[in-house]
Amino acid sequence: MDTDKLLELLFYTLPALITGAVAYNFFRMFVENEHQRRRFLMGRESQRHALPLKLQAYERMTLFLERIDPAKLLVRIAPISHDKADYANLVIAQIEQEYEHNLTQQIYVSDECWGYITTAKNATIQLLRKSVADTGVTDADSYRQAVLSGSFEKATPSSAALAYIKNEVKDMI
Repeated sequence: MDTDKLLELLFYTLPALITGAVAYNFFRMFVENEHQRRRFLMGRESQRHALPLKLQAYERMTLFLERIDPAKLLVRIAPISHDKADYANLVIAQIEQEYEHNLTQQIYVSDECWGYITTAKNATIQLLRKSVADTGVTDADSYRQAVLSGSFEKATPSSAALAYIKNEVKDMI
């Protein structure tokens, strides 16, 4: 009689356990799907708010690259003395100041884009320093002419970074 009661109890509890396990599994899947849906909606909402900030950062970095273009930079900044080294240092200091002013924008642009921007800045500084070392350049005005004529002959370092920014923004929008 004891085994009959035990088998009867097993026959009653086994379907209840199976039904409970299935219900638990469905409930767990439902909660997980709801969690993923909420995460997706929050991500989409944050993207909607972050897009204007990202676009503004790309705009600022475009302005930075335009401002450090040697042709525009040397036209905007007049020599303060006749010494070419002093003038080059002044121009390089302006580039560094612009760069430091825009450092926070790197959190909104991709790492690769920031690398292009930093490379363009460093290449522009190298170009300016190389022109100071030219023995044919004697004073600030001839330095200015040498850099300007060199920037008209070949693409400036900023142009590659600007092209990359344009492509990245085009892909983002």
